[in-house]
Amino acid sequence: MMIKTMFTCALTAAWLVAGALNAPATETDAGRAELQSLSGTYASPAPEPWYGGFGTRRFTFQDGAWGLVFIHALDPEMKVETFRFRTEGPYRIGEASASVAGAFEAVFFEDVKYVTLLTADQAIVEAFGMAGCGLKTGVEIDISATGCAGWKPVSVCREDHDLLSLSADGLHFGVRPQDNDMCAAERRPTALLPAVVKQ
Repeated sequence: MMIKTMFTCALTAAWLVAGALNAPATETDAGRAELQSLSGTYASPAPEPWYGGFGTRRFTFQDGAWGLVFIHALDPEMKVETFRFRTEGPYRIGEASASVAGAFEAVFFEDVKYVTLLTADQAIVEAFGMAGCGLKTGVEIDISATGCAGWKPVSVCREDHDLLSLSADGLHFGVRPQDNDMCAAERRPTALLPAVVKQ
């Protein structure tokens, strides 16, 4: 009888331990799956501080692919626009972040990169390092093969190693470094930006 009781207790303990271990894993898997299956458009609710000025981000997700349109301006009303950057490709959600609770490591593949110059002010063009990119005001230029300013060619930097998290506020990406270089896993952010909101 004692052996049977001990065996039952051992089984119960094992079941409880297994349940405790499996619960977080299931929750993590669900969070990863939700991010990997995003669908729709998420956009900045208002202009945000970016690169010495202001900017808006507009992300689209569908069937495991993503896209970004980023517009930069010198003023918070976004009336003095300088450039637009556009990219798209597949994306992959990895492990839960060890440094940011609730976030996951993500890799956003940039299969194409486009820049549109939105100003004719040459001083601004030079200040952003775009003078040698062959850009024309109002014309979208494919920089995938050549790169431009801080954007490296796709052959050199196709992967953007980021963070991604969903909250009640919306979708959060990681805080980008000043040089905008997140081409390697060690360059992944360690903090989150304010949310972009589902449209």
